[in-house]
Amino acid sequence: MLRLVVATTNRGKLREIEMLLDGVPFSLATLADWPGLAPPEETGRTFAENAQLKAVYYARHTGHLTVAEDSGLEIDALDGAPGVESARFGGAGSSYPEKFTLIYDALRAKKAVTSAARFVCALALARGGPGNNVLFETRGTAQGTIAPEPKGSGGFGYDPIFYYPPFGCTLGEANPEQKAAVSHRGQAFRTLRTYLTTHDFSDVASGLSQTSS
Repeated sequence: MLRLVVATTNRGKLREIEMLLDGVPFSLATLADWPGLAPPEETGRTFAENAQLKAVYYARHTGHLTVAEDSGLEIDALDGAPGVESARFGGAGSSYPEKFTLIYDALRAKKAVTSAARFVCALALARGGPGNNVLFETRGTAQGTIAPEPKGSGGFGYDPIFYYPPFGCTLGEANPEQKAAVSHRGQAFRTLRTYLTTHDFSDVASGLSQTSS
């Protein structure tokens, strides 16, 4: 069975991804299996560029098929911020409650009570070896608004401030199954799942065999 590296150390993301990829014909591995491998610098200007950068980097350094994603929150009233800086918004060490405060302060400065917003997830799948060996890319988007205040302790990240109108609540108040059904990450990984279960990876297996011999 081929090994598929899921290139994230975020436990919340891992829980979602493992649920979404349950049953695929691959042995899932995580970056915890390579504890000494330093992360690449995320220099991309878009989610897609960062996803591709990470997938290629980790596939090259682990020698295995690797999926990486880059995701974040775009808020219209803040000109798309925090965007690709979502994880680093407010400083690398800032907590999500601190990030929420910064967002609400920025909205008030714009005289906005709320704003249209979206979660975006760009995903890339790459094989090991030299060069840019990206095999597959996709993108998922979930549309909503910024809630007047954080609500809910479910999910992770910006979920408590992201109000999803069809549910009538924030994604922090939704259960894991509800969120997976509509989330940006759920959309992207379901598309990847279809690719993984319908594509012939015998050429990848052959390449890995030759590399290890």
